Amino acid sequence: MEAQQVAHAGTWLSVVPPLLAIVIALAFKQVIPALFTGLVFGVWVIGGMSFSALFTAPLTTLEVFAVKALADEDHASIILFSFMIGGMVGITSRNGGMQGIVNLILRWANSVKRASLATVGMGLSIFFDDYANTLVVGNTMRPVTDKMKISREKLAYLVDSTAAPIACLALVTTWVGFQVGLIDDALKAVGYDEMGGYGVFLQTIPYSFYPIFALFLTIMVASTGKDFGPMHQAEVEARNANITSLNLDKHPTEEILPVEDKPHRALNAILPFLTLILVVLGGLYYTGLDNNVADQTIRDIVGNANSYKALLWGTMSGVLMAAVLSVIQGILTLEQTVNALLKGMKPMLLAMIILVLAWSLSEISAELQTSQYISGMIQDALSVHWLPLLIFLLAALTAFATGSSWGAMGILIPLVVPIVWNMMGAQGVLETEYYYIIYTTIASILAGAVWGDHCSPISDTTILSSMASGCDHIEHVRTQIPYAFYAGGFAMIIGIIPASFGFSPWLLIVIATIGMYLGLRWKGKEA
Repeated sequence: MEAQQVAHAGTWLSVVPPLLAIVIALAFKQVIPALFTGLVFGVWVIGGMSFSALFTAPLTTLEVFAVKALADEDHASIILFSFMIGGMVGITSRNGGMQGIVNLILRWANSVKRASLATVGMGLSIFFDDYANTLVVGNTMRPVTDKMKISREKLAYLVDSTAAPIACLALVTTWVGFQVGLIDDALKAVGYDEMGGYGVFLQTIPYSFYPIFALFLTIMVASTGKDFGPMHQAEVEARNANITSLNLDKHPTEEILPVEDKPHRALNAILPFLTLILVVLGGLYYTGLDNNVADQTIRDIVGNANSYKALLWGTMSGVLMAAVLSVIQGILTLEQTVNALLKGMKPMLLAMIILVLAWSLSEISAELQTSQYISGMIQDALSVHWLPLLIFLLAALTAFATGSSWGAMGILIPLVVPIVWNMMGAQGVLETEYYYIIYTTIASILAGAVWGDHCSPISDTTILSSMASGCDHIEHVRTQIPYAFYAGGFAMIIGIIPASFGFSPWLLIVIATIGMYLGLRWKGKEA
């Protein structure tokens, strides 16, 4: 159905579906019902808001919009990629490769600072999935940090504040397919053709200030041994008392354990992920290189590349490598390998449901001309340069209330990208030289979602970090929030605001990093 044929397109009713999704998500802390309700209302509006349309709206939501989202070739590629990388995490966890990487790091951790840095290092090395990261790092490092009398709160913070940020920033992770899918769909809706969704994602990385600063702060805290706020008190108490293990049976996890009595070889995880990365990079080069064009830059090649093909080739190659290594060494049988693959895919199901609903809501918003209506209202009252900051705060609030960074991304990216595009056009800055505003806005959604997730007591990664670290959950949230606000404050004041007005993100990262370090040295105390 074309947008101009919809009676209520471009009116105040066009804002209700996404707004309804946000309000319900905030009120009930459930993303899927929120998105579905917004979808049903949107379909009802498109159907003319008749009595009969109200009853058929839920059916039309699935029959038309969800099916259309799934039938899209690019969408299907994203879903397959996400499932495959989840499966590869499952195989490498089961064949002991992940534990092998962990064992290499543990040889070096023989003091408080080294144990803390090893925790951060391990979190950075397991960059491809935040769930695998928290479960592996927390459970593995807990005996080591206990021996060094590092508080469970500190361990939970180091685990939590490396997991989501690195998964959000790294080039190939379980997050990338989700993020690229949303970005690409939103950009296609506005007619952006400068580069593909993956290329734009790469452009947003230096503007993702909060994840970058959160990672840098964990390194600073670990290397200096200085803390502030409730964390310092927790560290003092840990140094002066025996740390007792907490009962984790109340919170069973979905951790995939290595097979018993089999060797834990780091190579069995390193090779599959190295294969994945190299094949993705090779695929981007192969599909983006145009032999008829001279002097192509790397940016040109990546921008023209078919990222969906490259990601699919990479994940398929990585899965095959992990499976072959597991079977030929006799670590896993073929049946065990398949079971590990399926178990690794399982955590991705929720994210894929959110993604399909988000794609569907994006289509409905496009038909109702939601972004045109919103941008028309605010384009004269608000400079587009201030939009990234407002979006960062909105994404953080949504993720905080829902406990889902992916939910916040799924709701906001399809809504916000068309708004910023229309506002740039209305304010006369829709030129290539101003595209940094688009990158900053998208990065602000991704980063704000991570920030809100870090502060939320109902966040899945926050809960997993507490459980895997053996830390009281409320104490983890209470001690982590000051660090999250510290990095978030620098992200807003020294990162997002000046970047939105054209300042170099790389220079801002350097300035903020120095500022964070000096502040920690000034206010932080050693236990």
